[in-house]
Amino acid sequence: MSGRNGPLGPKGLREIHWGDPVAAAHAVLDEHLGPRTEIARNPHRSQAWAKDLVRAPGLLEPVQAAIGPDVAVENTFLVIKWPGQDFEVPWHQDGIDDRIELDPQRSVSAWLALTNAPPGSGCLYVVPCSQRRGYLPYHLEDDTGASRGRAQAADVPDGLVGTPLTCTAGQGVLMDVRLLHRSGSNRVRGVRIGLSIRYVTPEGIQMRDGSTPKVDPVSGTGW
Repeated sequence: MSGRNGPLGPKGLREIHWGDPVAAAHAVLDEHLGPRTEIARNPHRSQAWAKDLVRAPGLLEPVQAAIGPDVAVENTFLVIKWPGQDFEVPWHQDGIDDRIELDPQRSVSAWLALTNAPPGSGCLYVVPCSQRRGYLPYHLEDDTGASRGRAQAADVPDGLVGTPLTCTAGQGVLMDVRLLHRSGSNRVRGVRIGLSIRYVTPEGIQMRDGSTPKVDPVSGTGW
């Protein structure tokens, strides 16, 4: 396994089918439809549907195949894109910000479709093989911006489009934590719900802000 390629091979991503999304999608809509929530951080620590989902065999097995048997969740990030609302997430890499830096050989990111993500819905756009450039310079978007505090990659060519990843509910993608990706606003009729997860193994996380890592083990005995 090449350090430049990472645990998911030359393209830096792997498409998966993680399970049945119906119960999770209903639970999300029951909780967030009224307030029109767009972002919910770490639902796996408080919501039964998310606690179950991060341990789903269809998801956990390919994660373990990529980074080993001892796996923990470092972070989950629920994103709900309501129809007709401006909500773009700029180009970014999941493995680095002012708080953390993940070891690309000991971590992997997952994006899961809880609802269909067709073209125009705010589906993911990725740049295959971009993990080979390593971590890029970035700046943080403030919490009033559409990316809500994410680390926006600064070293990205103007006009970069990327490859769309259109998914049906229950599908998803594993990504190298250095892989460049973004998403646009939802311009179709239905809501688009996605869950991002950062998985790490022991010694896979460096805290850049001096805090103590907080992870939630989901498999293995090395914790």
